[in-house]
Amino acid sequence: MLNWNDPLPASSKAAPIQPRFTDTPITLSSAHGEEHVNKTGLDGIETGAGRVDVSEKRIINATADVNQIMPMKYTWAWEKYLAACNNHWMPTEVSMQADIAMWKSRDGLTPDERAMVLRNLGFFATAESLVANNIVLAIYKNITNPECRQYLLRQAFEEAIHTHTFQYIVDSLGLSEGEVFNMYREVPSITDKDAWALKYTKGLMDGQFDTSTTEGAQSFLRDLVAFYVVFEGMWFYTGFAQILSLGRRNKLTGIAEQYQYIMRDESIHLNFGIDVINTIRIENPHLWTAEFQNEVLGMLREACELEVAYARDTMPNGLLGLNIEMCNEYMHFITNRRCDQLGLPELYAGAGNPFPWMSEVIDLKKEKNFFETRVTEYQTGGALSWD
Repeated sequence: MLNWNDPLPASSKAAPIQPRFTDTPITLSSAHGEEHVNKTGLDGIETGAGRVDVSEKRIINATADVNQIMPMKYTWAWEKYLAACNNHWMPTEVSMQADIAMWKSRDGLTPDERAMVLRNLGFFATAESLVANNIVLAIYKNITNPECRQYLLRQAFEEAIHTHTFQYIVDSLGLSEGEVFNMYREVPSITDKDAWALKYTKGLMDGQFDTSTTEGAQSFLRDLVAFYVVFEGMWFYTGFAQILSLGRRNKLTGIAEQYQYIMRDESIHLNFGIDVINTIRIENPHLWTAEFQNEVLGMLREACELEVAYARDTMPNGLLGLNIEMCNEYMHFITNRRCDQLGLPELYAGAGNPFPWMSEVIDLKKEKNFFETRVTEYQTGGALSWD
């Protein structure tokens, strides 16, 4: 069972990350005037060059050939890739018949529950695409390590599956595509979140962007915090709690099942992002200044406030045993967890978890008996254990 008081494996905590690195960090041009080429793997083949030395591998600004996954340095990235592959799923494997009947029934859901579901889908329907675009267009080309890139390829595919999931739900329930998929443009609480995150990608899209400078590397770290720690590690959790709370009451169980699978994927995404950020910190300690840490804390505080505003918008009257006060406490709890995983001080002293049942709902071994749905065992060649 996933323990919500410590949801990440030890490797994802701030220090120390294994394996440790004994070689000297690469110096950056802004500090020492040295020239460094940020390798993309598309800049030609150097014949007669020496074979890859594992010590030359780095998350950013590597000098090793990024096309050679062996010898492997960051085994945690490869292990997450394998775990993700072993837990493959498709939304169309989940029956939506009971959900369709309940949605069409006049008394199936309350007006507040219907409004919450629509707002919830409105955020997620485009959020997964925003994350996928950030991975493909901004993150992948600036990561100079092949085992990390291998996981990013898998993650990009999973984001496509998640986008497919919301298309499947909208299509199955006969919802207005224009309404749901345009909420990120038309609903302020959703627009505010997406616009906040996108500003951290904008600079990375500049053709002159370069992580070999201190300024560029810190911009890249901001993007990683915005999308891994905030978007996937904070902003999805109100929506998860809402839909999974419906499932606990035997409502929209097909959608709840799909959200469980998405939540499992997102947990690995978060683990990977935390490991990447913390490894960059270790390899480039000059980036993680006191000033930059304070900036990250400010980002997390702003993100928490935006998510609380979204929760208030999606359920102004409270529902399903949830209310805005509980969601506020929950987001404080989640924010503190993210601070701890980044080696930063907590922002909300004493915040607790008002939703301990979440650890039971995410336990996929129990889910088969709980929901009695058609498809539950779809793992290929292995299982991701949360025990």
